[in-house]
Amino acid sequence: MNIETIKMVPSLIGQFFRDHLGKMSAETLGWLGIVLCHLASVPTLMAVLVGLTDKLPPVDLMLFVWSSLLMMFFKALIERNILYIATICIGFAAQTVLMALIVFK
Repeated sequence: MNIETIKMVPSLIGQFFRDHLGKMSAETLGWLGIVLCHLASVPTLMAVLVGLTDKLPPVDLMLFVWSSLLMMFFKALIERNILYIATICIGFAAQTVLMALIVFK
């Protein structure tokens, strides 16, 4: 990989978004939002799990993230949106497993 290829990366990323962002649906963006909410606390939880830090994520952050995901879960239940329901359930399960690993370490 040469320096010219590296210099082209920002323009290629911009071109990708210009070409594909308009084609994304609202459902896709909503699903990505759910995934990002679940991933908000993962770096800190993983750092605690591997011993890089002993500081857990702030409680208010976790309460707001979990509350918003719970509201999205109920919305998905009402709309019968199976993708959202499955994504939120898997995310809750994964976060619960991470927290259990930290607590019972």
